[in-house]
Amino acid sequence: MRFDVLTLFPEMFQGYLSQSLLKLAIQEEKVEVHLWDIRDWAKGKHQSVDDRPFGGGPGMVFTPGPVFDCVEEVRAKESDPGLLVMLTPGGERLTQTVAVELACEKRLLLLCGRYEGFDERVRQGLKPREISIGDFVCNGGEVPAMVVVDTVMRLVPGVLGDPASLLEESHNGEGMVEYPQYTRPREYRGMEVPEVLLSGNHAAIAEWRREQSRLRSQARRESNC
Repeated sequence: MRFDVLTLFPEMFQGYLSQSLLKLAIQEEKVEVHLWDIRDWAKGKHQSVDDRPFGGGPGMVFTPGPVFDCVEEVRAKESDPGLLVMLTPGGERLTQTVAVELACEKRLLLLCGRYEGFDERVRQGLKPREISIGDFVCNGGEVPAMVVVDTVMRLVPGVLGDPASLLEESHNGEGMVEYPQYTRPREYRGMEVPEVLLSGNHAAIAEWRREQSRLRSQARRESNC
């Protein structure tokens, strides 16, 4: 799977791309991540990409020209133009279901905003899928783009060492929160591992895990009311 990240701050991704599971997925060519500086498509001496909003108001707005030029040229670098995703607080919420939908794409272009957002003609003309990682505002779209890459790339076949992990973790297709996990030591600061997990009775363990998942999911729903 290929990710193209369109941003004013590609350097923010260098450390992220060189760590952990994503680094291994890139090395094994299961995932590609390409970084593009939108300012490279800006015109003029100062390569300005923002301007004051018509009608007044605080802050600056991303001008459409560099964004259109960047998206169109990057798309043309592959036969598959990919799905353009705009990271914006006003987009649809990123859920595991949405992540699965995005993982079905062969290529994602992640458009990272800054300032007070994009000129509305970016939405009108490029028709991106708008994604939000939550009901809060980040300084830009870079961190949300990392979240999208993180949640989607682990769904790419072969990226996770044990595919069964996808079936049991939180927010899977059943919408349940994952059950508690324990490892050594058996006792720590007076807190002990539940006896059923030490019993070797796989049917009892499976039942315990289902019940714990149900209870955790119910508590989560009630706390959100």
